Amino acid sequence: MVKKKSFGEIVFTILNHLVMLALCLICIIPMWHVAMASISDPTLVSATGGLILRPLGKASITAYKIILTYRGLLTGYGNTIFYVIAQCALTGILSVIGGYIVSRKSFRYRNYLMFFMIFTMLFNGGMIPTYMVVRNLNIIDTRWAMLIPGALSVFNIIIMRTAIQGIPDSLEESARLEGANELVIMFRIILPLCKASFAVVMLFTAIGKWNEWFTAMIYLPTKTSLFPLQMFMRELLIKSSGDAINQADMISDAQIYMTLVKYAAIIVTTVPILCVYPFVQKHFVKGVMIGSVKG
Repeated sequence: MVKKKSFGEIVFTILNHLVMLALCLICIIPMWHVAMASISDPTLVSATGGLILRPLGKASITAYKIILTYRGLLTGYGNTIFYVIAQCALTGILSVIGGYIVSRKSFRYRNYLMFFMIFTMLFNGGMIPTYMVVRNLNIIDTRWAMLIPGALSVFNIIIMRTAIQGIPDSLEESARLEGANELVIMFRIILPLCKASFAVVMLFTAIGKWNEWFTAMIYLPTKTSLFPLQMFMRELLIKSSGDAINQADMISDAQIYMTLVKYAAIIVTTVPILCVYPFVQKHFVKGVMIGSVKG
C-alpha cells in the first residue's frame, strides 16, 4: 500500500529538488563556462563579459596544444602523481594506526592522547615555526618536504577511530584466541571492515595533495624540477604565460591566446582528479555517515 503524501511533504519534495538542482547548476556552470571558453575564438572571448555556454566562433583546441608544448606539464604531472600516491600511502598507514590506538579501551591514556590531538586542531604553532622545523630536519628542497609536514591529520584519525569503534569486540577477541598480534588484527581484520571510512580518508588526501601548491612554494624554493602540477600551472598563469605561449610556433600571434591558455590550464589540472570521484563515491557516502546515527 502506497502512502499518500501530504501537501507539506509534496511542497518539501519540490523545494528539495529545486534547491539540489540549483546547487548542481552552481557547481557545473562555472566549469562549463571555462571549458567552452577554452575552445572558443580568443578575440570573441576577450570581447565577451558574460557566461559562455557554447563555443564562440569556430571551435579550436589551439590553447590545449599550447599547454601540451609547455615543458613543465609532464614534469608537473609526474611529480603530482608521485606526491598523491606517496601521501595516500603514508597518511593511510598513519591514520589507521592512530585511529586504532585511540579506539582501544584497554589503552589507559587514550582520552588524554585524544585531547592533545584535538587541541592541535584548534591551536598550532603557525607557518613560521613549522618552516623552522622542516628546515632543521634538512628536508628543504626535497620530496620529503612535500610529504612529511602533512602526513598525519587529526581529522583523519577521528574518522578512523569512529569507524573502528563500531566493530564488535568479539572479532578482536576471536583473533587473539587464534594467536593474532596487534598488526594482524589492525591490518587484516579491522582495516577491511573500515574500507568505507578509509576510502574517505584517501579521497580527502588525494584531492588535497592534487590541489596543493602553497607547500611547494614554501619548501621547494629552488628545486623547480620537484614542483607539482599546480605549481607549474601557477607559474604559467602568473609569471610566464607569455614565455610559455611563445614557445609554441604553431600560431603567428600567440599573445591573443593568453586568456584561453589560462582557461585550458584550469581544465587540464581539474578534470583528472574529477574522474577519480565516481569510483569512490559509494564508499565516500557510506564512510561519512558512519558514526552519525546512534542507537
